[in-house]
Amino acid sequence: MSNIRHTPHAPTHARTLAAGEHIDAHRHDEHQIVYAGSGVLAVTTDAGTWFAPGNRAIWVPAGTVHAHRAHGELDLHLVGLPADDNPLGLDVPTVLTVGPLLRELIVAYTADPADTSPERGRLRAVLRDRLRASPQRAVHLPTPDDPRLAAVCALVHADPADTRTLAALAAATGAGERTLSRLFRSEFGMTFPQWRTQSRLYHALRLLADGAPVTTVAHRCGWSSASAFIDVFRRAFGHTPGSYLRRP
Repeated sequence: MSNIRHTPHAPTHARTLAAGEHIDAHRHDEHQIVYAGSGVLAVTTDAGTWFAPGNRAIWVPAGTVHAHRAHGELDLHLVGLPADDNPLGLDVPTVLTVGPLLRELIVAYTADPADTSPERGRLRAVLRDRLRASPQRAVHLPTPDDPRLAAVCALVHADPADTRTLAALAAATGAGERTLSRLFRSEFGMTFPQWRTQSRLYHALRLLADGAPVTTVAHRCGWSSASAFIDVFRRAFGHTPGSYLRRP
């Protein structure tokens, strides 16, 4: 990433981003929790893209160069924490599950950043406790290093509905199937089908945020039926795509 801004403090506040709006690459000397109350948030670093619908937040460790992008209208909540305050003990970006209580704590804490009252201090303490109890989720599209792997990933990203096998994609890019299978495991820690499901879910979230119907999203992202898509989506995010569309 070029033209990287450096802001020592990670801000704590709430703001709205229009669909497609982005915040350019930057870094803080502090940790940050990034939560989207509506829309879909994508946080990109050199290592890949982490994405979160409304029941997920993204932990961004201090010093991480990252950029934000909004899919759908994004109700963005940012919570900064000092570099020596790491309740999660994490040094890499991570997606966290946000339950109803943690969601309300984040929304309340970011409503008035200028508030220095003891009540807000207690709110922050409870927020930190709930963070520690939040399950971590692997909702991440890693960036490939090997050019052969990058070529296959680009084909899948360009057309999520592409049903070609890894062997067919290998032939299309001039790589070996066994080599690619090994690269998916060594670079991404997952198989090709697992990675393709992650890619399809990312594209599905983006389409849902733009208001596309569930059946349309299912077919455009490569699922054989809406019911198959709904099943995978529910297992990944804990609710159906229909309920996601109805979120305020």
